[in-house]
Amino acid sequence: MTALLGIEDLHAGYGAGDIVQGVDLELRQGEVVALLGRNGVGKTTLLHAIMGVVRPRAGSVRLREHDLAGRRSHEIARAGVALVPQGRRIFSRLTVEENLRLARSASDSRTRWTLDAVYELLPRLQERRRHRGDQLSGGEQQMLAIGRALLGNPTVFLFDEPSEGLAPRIVETMTETIAGLREQGLSAILVEQNLHVALALADAVAIMAKGEIVYRATTAEFRRSPEVARTQLGIGSQSGGPG
Repeated sequence: MTALLGIEDLHAGYGAGDIVQGVDLELRQGEVVALLGRNGVGKTTLLHAIMGVVRPRAGSVRLREHDLAGRRSHEIARAGVALVPQGRRIFSRLTVEENLRLARSASDSRTRWTLDAVYELLPRLQERRRHRGDQLSGGEQQMLAIGRALLGNPTVFLFDEPSEGLAPRIVETMTETIAGLREQGLSAILVEQNLHVALALADAVAIMAKGEIVYRATTAEFRRSPEVARTQLGIGSQSGGPG
């Protein structure tokens, strides 16, 4: 199957050094790839390089016929990529609805994800629509970040640690929300330290080490290979998170 998002020999970093060092990765239509790895191996930097937050030094990022490498973040968003960043990064002094309307202003009102559609998917946001971002719980802020991304009507999602800092009950709700989007054809790269969440959502697993992809397999194959989790992620079981 032809890749929806194709990354080839990508190099990117901050200052003089490369953190991402020759990454090759493909994402197919309707596929969720869990991007795993120890802290500091370059997972967030890779997402930022795809999104244009960090300018790649070499290599290519292609979304179907669009060459994204080196383009600005707003151009990449218009092409069809949305980042749900680590730490949410919503506008804390704006209300829920103001946050969402800012995202909607750049999208076509005829597209699938409208404000009403987001409220239907995430009814808690509608209940809290007049509250400021800094008045929301961590889980509500994460839902707002997802809703904001949806309103850009993206082709590809980049999720960076969506369960980070959330209570277990809220993690379950967030996982169910993303799983529902997956059933609707979500295509995404998911960086997630909670291995239980990652494996529940992903069709495939890619592992980064020292700025490179060193392993790629289906989720089922990964579950059958406990030695990979032990050697590459430093954990002894795939039943829980890496801690």
